[in-house]
Amino acid sequence: MAVFVIAPDVPWLRHWQCARDERICPHMRDMTAKTTGLRFLKMHGLGNDFVVVDARGARAPLESGTVAAIGDRFRGVGFDQLIQIRDGADADAVIDFWNSDGSTAGACGNGTRCVARLLLDELDADALDLRTERGILRAERAGDLIRVNMGTPQLDWQDIPLAHAADIDALPLDGAPSAVGMGNPHCVYFVPDVDVVDLPRRGVETEHDPLFPERTNVEFVHVIDRQSLRMRVWERGGMITQACGSGACAVAVAAHRRGLADRQVDVHLDGGVLTIDWREEGVWMTGPTALVFEGRLTDEFLSGARG
Repeated sequence: MAVFVIAPDVPWLRHWQCARDERICPHMRDMTAKTTGLRFLKMHGLGNDFVVVDARGARAPLESGTVAAIGDRFRGVGFDQLIQIRDGADADAVIDFWNSDGSTAGACGNGTRCVARLLLDELDADALDLRTERGILRAERAGDLIRVNMGTPQLDWQDIPLAHAADIDALPLDGAPSAVGMGNPHCVYFVPDVDVVDLPRRGVETEHDPLFPERTNVEFVHVIDRQSLRMRVWERGGMITQACGSGACAVAVAAHRRGLADRQVDVHLDGGVLTIDWREEGVWMTGPTALVFEGRLTDEFLSGARG
């Protein structure tokens, strides 16, 4: 998933090579002197890409129509999810997630890791707490990687949510998939070979199945061995993505519940590998992050996006 970060003019991060007391990166000074608009960062975790907006201290939050316009890969910037960082009273920051169609999302594992990297660098810290719709999530450095506790999985049909009571380890759908909630709903199919699955067709069918009143992310997985799984994902909102952190967590939980894998597994996605460890205190996810570039949306674009 790739991540874009959009930020107003606030002190930003050391890994951008900005001075901590500067409001604009030195290499951006000439350009920003000639234009206004909204600053952003582009990031990704295993190709799962994001726009990140730093709205700490800002008055107006982003709106759905603006988010959808930014998410257009032909006329905007493009992203799998957009992330907004806000001030938090009981955590180091609050983060909100949007899908590229302008709808909101309750969780985004790779996006959480990307924001954690930015703020850990900013705070010069090894651990911090981020508040999401899931609650407060702990994030830590793990050498050159970032790991985050995505919380305990939601395993009651009402919490996932499903439209009615059902066996979450064998849903009444073709293929008897599993259902797991990780702050957002996931439907996990176990198949002989994920690389031959018609992902667009089956993803759309399952995403919009009446069993899922809030729609669902759809994962297809085959077991390599008890410590390794291969996964592909159709994300709610209508897209195939290179990786999905919450989906990898859901797949690991579903595989262990069905007796197919251990509690710690490497999940091999199109974009790379995430290590998932289902512990008593929650599902920990570890993997790389990448900062791609800093940019600025023009007032012309933003005015059109707002209608």
